[in-house]
Amino acid sequence: MVEVSIGMPIHNANKYLRNCLDSIQRQSFRDFEVIMVDDGSTDNSFEICQEYVAKDSRFKLIHQDNSGVSKARNTCLAYMSGEFITWIDSDDWVDEDYLELLVNTQENTHADIVHMGFKSYRDNNIYVADFKTLYGQYDYNMPKKVAISDIFLRKYGTITVWGDLTNSRLYKGFKFSEDNTFEDAGNKFKLYLQANKIALSDQARYIYRIHNESLTQNIMRDTEELQRIMLTVNNYEKLLYYLTLADFEFDYFKSLYIDWLDNEIDRSNNEKIRNYLVRHRQLINLR
Repeated sequence: MVEVSIGMPIHNANKYLRNCLDSIQRQSFRDFEVIMVDDGSTDNSFEICQEYVAKDSRFKLIHQDNSGVSKARNTCLAYMSGEFITWIDSDDWVDEDYLELLVNTQENTHADIVHMGFKSYRDNNIYVADFKTLYGQYDYNMPKKVAISDIFLRKYGTITVWGDLTNSRLYKGFKFSEDNTFEDAGNKFKLYLQANKIALSDQARYIYRIHNESLTQNIMRDTEELQRIMLTVNNYEKLLYYLTLADFEFDYFKSLYIDWLDNEIDRSNNEKIRNYLVRHRQLINLR
């Protein structure tokens, strides 16, 4: 068993893939495996991955027909053997001490999840938030209530599946919802609900690349506004369902959901969207 399994869904990422894989090969921490799942790429991403498999036994490659990123993540999970799991998206990259810092923080804190700050890269510029202030206010140990609340607040960057190190036992029985386009927001909270301790590192070593070809940007550009609202509502209501099962802070998150619904109703000029939101606003009052 290796200490860290790195999961990487890949689809038509040839423009950025070598940069990502090279950054993993340069890691100062060496006890890892990389599970690459090519999700039906039509460019030469699969061939690029084969090169790394041929020269480094820690890299493993699986091909599947194009089924979406959630299915690719589930395929990654099926092949992982590490004590801990981290995700690196194929168009992003990491600094050479990324894994070392995550592992050291976990060893020092014994946390189930270690979440790290990140840098954003866009148009040849790198941007870094003030994670010392954001994370320092919790003495680098974040209550799960706060971590989960980021599905609404989008303040701490804790709802992404990339950028953290998670004990693999939290993934036992876990499955990414394969009908969910926004797989981070629709699934990450399930890991937090199981965690006993969430540690934070303000040492931003993950570089999130923002570009027009990214899956997230394509979804936001190509998906109709009503469909995006419906996907978001589905994620929020799924969260409330899991909170009920876990008997955890339901009223607090219900209030966040109501606030979000009210804000969306107020700002929308689309009658179909307003009617859809109003209906869900009425339903949440019954719970």
